[in-house]
Amino acid sequence: MLTERLRGIGDGPVHGLFDQPVLRAFWDLACAGELRALEPGRGRERALPAATLRIVRDCLGIMARLVVPEGTAVVLPVVEQPEPKAVVRAEMLGDVYRGLVELAAGGPREREGRTLSFQDRTRLLAMVCLVLDTGARSGELAALRLDDLAPGLQAVGLRRRQQKAAPNRAEEIAELAGVAPSSVRAVLWGQDHRLSSALCRRVEAARDQLEPLPDTEWYALRPGTQVALRRWLEVRERLVEPLQGGRSALWVTLVPTKAGPPGITLRPQGLTQAFARGMTALNWVMAGRPGWEPMPIHMEQLRRTLTPEPLPATSK
Repeated sequence: MLTERLRGIGDGPVHGLFDQPVLRAFWDLACAGELRALEPGRGRERALPAATLRIVRDCLGIMARLVVPEGTAVVLPVVEQPEPKAVVRAEMLGDVYRGLVELAAGGPREREGRTLSFQDRTRLLAMVCLVLDTGARSGELAALRLDDLAPGLQAVGLRRRQQKAAPNRAEEIAELAGVAPSSVRAVLWGQDHRLSSALCRRVEAARDQLEPLPDTEWYALRPGTQVALRRWLEVRERLVEPLQGGRSALWVTLVPTKAGPPGITLRPQGLTQAFARGMTALNWVMAGRPGWEPMPIHMEQLRRTLTPEPLPATSK
């Protein structure tokens, strides 16, 4: 058992956890998924995905910086950085919007045994319009509530996730400190063992000068997005009307699921599945048209094309 390799390590100093044999034993356990706490009834996956391993490695670096004596080298595991998937070309965004409008108005009822209902198409158009206006990630989109919509649907408030939080503002900190962004990342992620103490102090001082990012960023919604949202809200109201209890989620389910009847909160996984289903149908509609390129079924590849600017704090 891998756990046998960790026996007795609690008897020494804390920084002993970063001795190479101990660190390797921990890393092997983490890679094998032995340190995960899963929900009841879920099978244990054999290995952690690369993205999760990178987070574990970065956390190790932060902890090492706190407990390992200065001047002691810590060799952290190497996790390969996969090449990001290609994004949608910016020139295609107008075609995507127009194709979704056409799809919502009368897209294919069924093809290859798959059906995309009117409700599904209406919800999809509203979802993608919000992504185009805000650059929202799937988790941020799934978290939206009705009270995140400004009166008249003029704007939407987006609660940004950890990717935009202070630890990853490397470019801003680098400009303020007058150092390279790579050096800033090394300091913030606990991988600064080869950097001078003076440089580390400059980075930390610059970081502390930054104003914290707002919990919610507000984005103006274009007229087409407002129309798409109004149509979805009409569909949504019919779905949630029979329900008892809270009905605050913007996105809700369309059909009965294991979680409950139609009209309950749509979870992030259901949202990404709806997006993939919709992009597949959009590719059916647009196939063969001049200039059309098949759309990816992953929201991230669309989102990374976009650079929307939030509204000033005083103008939401």
